[in-house]
Amino acid sequence: MSLQEQLTEWDNITLAYAGASRGKRGRRATAQFEFKLGDNLIELQNELSAKTFQSGGYHNFLIHEPKQRLISAAPFCDRVVHHALCNVMVPLLEKRFIQNSYANRVGKGTHRAISECQRLARRYKYFLQSDVVQFFPSIDHAILRAELQNALPDDSLFWLIDKILASGAGVLAGEYDMVYFGSDDLFAVNRPRGLPIGNLTSQWWANSYLNPFDHFVHRELRGKAYLRYVDDFVLFANDKQTLWHWREAVIHRLQKLRLTLHEERAVPRPVTDGVRFLGFVIYPDHRLLKSAKNRSFQHKMKHLVKAASQPIIKASLQGWINHVRYGDTWGLRETVLEKFDLLAEA
Repeated sequence: MSLQEQLTEWDNITLAYAGASRGKRGRRATAQFEFKLGDNLIELQNELSAKTFQSGGYHNFLIHEPKQRLISAAPFCDRVVHHALCNVMVPLLEKRFIQNSYANRVGKGTHRAISECQRLARRYKYFLQSDVVQFFPSIDHAILRAELQNALPDDSLFWLIDKILASGAGVLAGEYDMVYFGSDDLFAVNRPRGLPIGNLTSQWWANSYLNPFDHFVHRELRGKAYLRYVDDFVLFANDKQTLWHWREAVIHRLQKLRLTLHEERAVPRPVTDGVRFLGFVIYPDHRLLKSAKNRSFQHKMKHLVKAASQPIIKASLQGWINHVRYGDTWGLRETVLEKFDLLAEA
């Protein structure tokens, strides 16, 4: 059975709807789609079978956590299609990923990445941590497409992949500062690039885009003490000289993916300085919440206490507690709850 046939199976279409609507059934767009659910799913199945599906426009908005990001929300119908595509595509992509790539994957995630980071900080003396400059706006469509072709056993899904890529081209154009590489000419500025932050497909394609880099670190650098979450990565070693050597190799390898490193952050440091990773400062024997994350949450809570309902306040508070409890934050939690008179809600 081809990937296209798997995409358009009824079970996959209904599973995609369940995934796209999970946690969002109270929203207007979901309710409107659900009002004629059967008809809408049949229409989607027919469009995917005939390869006539057209992506809709994005609703864009800014968030601050604390770094400003442009989030792009696709129409609900498109999100069902993204889930249908990922249901077929992701198991094939997963087979190619290394163990220590943690973003979006079942059994991985933020908290396991934090725990692995601390485990490595206990075993090694030094670390090199950095991330990619303007990662999602920089992702080159031609390079991504070649990586997906290596991962997928047939080309039957590329009509849809290309439509989704084209729908996101230019969405993040204002977030990208042009960088020229190697033998680029002036026309390089016109290369299609960028994945909308908010699409389920973007999350998995971002992982795929850096998958060759992961294998480069493992196979060519022999850097086994390595982990990555989206574009944020950490390498560990017992001497700084090794990390300085790896730093130069990483910079050159990322250039092949038309990516640049935040070089000012990529400086080997002792693990006793703490690894600033995924909202925490991680030491060999304890973990602290980054001060910016604490300030951001308190700012948000200040406005919620004034204007939001108790269920919304409680949900936000519980989500924060569930996250920060993975650090040594008992005193911080108690202080914040007392400050906003929320001890009874915890």
